[in-house]
Amino acid sequence: MTATRVFRSGLAALACAASLAGCGLAELGAGAAADGTAAAEEAKQAKEMEARIQKQVDDANKAARDARDAAEAASQ
Repeated sequence: MTATRVFRSGLAALACAASLAGCGLAELGAGAAADGTAAAEEAKQAKEMEARIQKQVDDANKAARDARDAAEAASQ
């Protein structure tokens, strides 16, 4: 093989490796973006659930307070 042919073979191998690495990086980047989007959606849903549960706790506390106040008023 001549030096030019060796150089071209090496250059072709390098180009193939670079293109495959680029594909992998693109997939990795797309996967990371999808994971980030999913995590953000999960966080949003968790905050919404927390707000609903807090409202239920507040409503239950108010109902208990109202019942105590009614019982105290009835006993006087």
